[in-house]
Amino acid sequence: MGSAKNSSAARKARIEEMRRAERARERRNRILTIAASVVVVAGLVVGGVVLVNSRSDAKKDTASDTKGGSSGDSGHWVAGKDGVQTWSGKLARTHVTAKVSYPMHPPVGGNHNPVWATCNGTVYTKPLQDENAVHSLEHGAVWVTYSDKANKADIDALAAKVKKTPYSLMSPYANQTAPLILSAWGHQVTVKSASDPEVDKFFAAYVQGQQTPEPGAACTNGAM
Repeated sequence: MGSAKNSSAARKARIEEMRRAERARERRNRILTIAASVVVVAGLVVGGVVLVNSRSDAKKDTASDTKGGSSGDSGHWVAGKDGVQTWSGKLARTHVTAKVSYPMHPPVGGNHNPVWATCNGTVYTKPLQDENAVHSLEHGAVWVTYSDKANKADIDALAAKVKKTPYSLMSPYANQTAPLILSAWGHQVTVKSASDPEVDKFFAAYVQGQQTPEPGAACTNGAM
């Protein structure tokens, strides 16, 4: 009789141990199921965010490409008493890789190439791409341009001034309306000669002047 009681107690103990083990397995399974669900939901959320961002970036890229041929500028020249013309209106600043059609020559702002023209007192003997030079203006440079009607003595004198002036550059420009023109972001002046008092005034006012959209940005290591 005692043996039967012992056998029954042992069986109950084994059954209880099996039940505890089953409950433990069920808890582990629930934890694993919840964890897997969290991972799946997180993956769906991340995937959705990436998809939305990629679509948004694609739209931005398309918009940028669309603007490639336009300067994005609106406005007109306003002449000041000192002879400096100021562009009244919006000057766009989108980086584009296409050629840009500017409403003024030389241009004083607008959409431009991602790479600036080196403007660390740099004198070019060949014409620049407008799109690179405009980026230099955005960095606060003064751009001296001259046509084939300019006197060599004036060209040489202005070149000497540019060479000793960081944040300036100089290049020939075929289709400008006067022999000698100085440009900054949003501003431009025609000068009669290298000795015109307006030359020094323009440099003093606009080399890294208040008009600069990106003051202190690099003028070295750009497009040559």
